Amino acid sequence: MGKIVILTGAGISAESGLGTFRDADGLWARHAIEDVATPQGFARNPALVHAFYNARRQQAAAARPNAAHHALARLQDKWPDDVVIVTQNVDALHEAAGARGVVHMHGTLAGALCAACAHRWPAPETMEPGAVCPRCGGASARPDVVWFGEMPYHMDRILDHLARADLFVAIGTSGQVYPAAGFVQEASAAGAHTLEMNLEPSDVSFGFAETRLGPATRVVVDWVAELVARGPGSNG
Repeated sequence: MGKIVILTGAGISAESGLGTFRDADGLWARHAIEDVATPQGFARNPALVHAFYNARRQQAAAARPNAAHHALARLQDKWPDDVVIVTQNVDALHEAAGARGVVHMHGTLAGALCAACAHRWPAPETMEPGAVCPRCGGASARPDVVWFGEMPYHMDRILDHLARADLFVAIGTSGQVYPAAGFVQEASAAGAHTLEMNLEPSDVSFGFAETRLGPATRVVVDWVAELVARGPGSNG
């Protein structure tokens, strides 16, 4: 029996039709990251940023969880110890598949945030420049997502989970964005077995004890089936 901490990135949602930074087409290919995913970009052109996230919000609302999302939810149900899912994704596909207690370290498309007073509330399908915060009345509403240059959410909780993990798994992550790219080192230092599942080795693949390559809908599903069949005491 052991605690499992799972980090998921854009690769797990790609097979549900949600694009990644690396895709040659899609929303990200049409915009520079510094224009739509930084505080400076929002200050320069809030209309562009809101339009970008409105499109992402609509795209995510139409997406459906794939077999990998469902497999992780099944693992939470079947495993007798804690299975904690930490995600870099801002979609809600883990929850739609039935996962519980998902830690969204980069926020969610479903949320709005006041840049002035930090109040949070459910985002409407379409957000516009000058949207007013329902608490302070300031025209300072923005998507409740973590942009480049900002500190991810829930880091104390995540580091505590990593310190107590028996198994750390990264699924569909590039290993290019910190602090998430350093989670494998944190888990390894705490004595956890580490496993990466991805289409191709990530930039930090060398830090993992084990790597499985292939589409998430295959490798994650196969791994969960093996783990549940072997039961507590197994690692990879």
